Amino acid sequence: MSQFHLKADCMRNLPPLARLRTFEAAARLQSFALAALELHLTASAISHQIRDLERHFGRALFERRHRQVQTTLEGRRLFESLGRLFDALEATCAEVQLPTHDEVLAVHCAPSLALKWLGPHLPSFVAQHPAINIRLTTGADPVDLGVVRDIDVALSYGSARHKAGLDVVSLGDERIAPLVSPALLVAREPASRAIQRLALIDSQLSPVGWAEWFQLNGLPLPLRPRPSFDRAAMAISAAADGMGVALESTRLAAREIERGELVVLGERSLQKIVRPVHFLSVRTTDRARAPVVAFVDWVRAQVA
Repeated sequence: MSQFHLKADCMRNLPPLARLRTFEAAARLQSFALAALELHLTASAISHQIRDLERHFGRALFERRHRQVQTTLEGRRLFESLGRLFDALEATCAEVQLPTHDEVLAVHCAPSLALKWLGPHLPSFVAQHPAINIRLTTGADPVDLGVVRDIDVALSYGSARHKAGLDVVSLGDERIAPLVSPALLVAREPASRAIQRLALIDSQLSPVGWAEWFQLNGLPLPLRPRPSFDRAAMAISAAADGMGVALESTRLAAREIERGELVVLGERSLQKIVRPVHFLSVRTTDRARAPVVAFVDWVRAQVA
């Protein structure tokens, strides 16, 4: 009972949804009269609801001028936040209205994998499974599917949460190699000399670092400042732009390599690090669900 009262008290701090909807329309249109037309209300009703909302917040949300209104700083902040909330609410309602033969698959993916690999490949999945609606979110930290119930499949980078009730598989070995723009290379210069000359780019979240690569190749690690990025995609882009050499997965950099924007430094003369760095996780209770099976099989086919 006490838990119910606590929730009810929290809800009392929120203004009525209808007032927020009225405010959003007035702020978007910058007009009480146009908001009244859109919401099928009178202009005086709009004005009355906005004043109620301003009393609730204890501050003005609009600057009122002759036949014109403009949001205050607080009003603009509220409008921007409401826009995101209403977009999310609209998307949720759209999912509820899907035909019964359509299904939603919520996928959470490491940002760089989503940008550099999953996103470019997704059109083929959509073409093969038009009745499955993908809802993709990204985040650097691995999600715990045992706790986060609104995610069906997780694609993580570096590591995955191994626990009872989860099936975790790697997406296969990836080549981690020094990637550089051809414009930075000098003809007939040995790769082992070029790597000493060029700037090295750090990927902060990468499970593979320069120290390991230099040790593998029996080369001294240059002791000089290195530009650093917290996303593999940013490190790859920096290398393609000519900032230096990035130690990254050739899977993530596949398009840049295919376009000739990046090459593997020392392709024939230097050692690459090969290991799994991306992982797919599903709940064991969900592994037989048709959309999950379809997506997992599709991912495995893409990395085969």
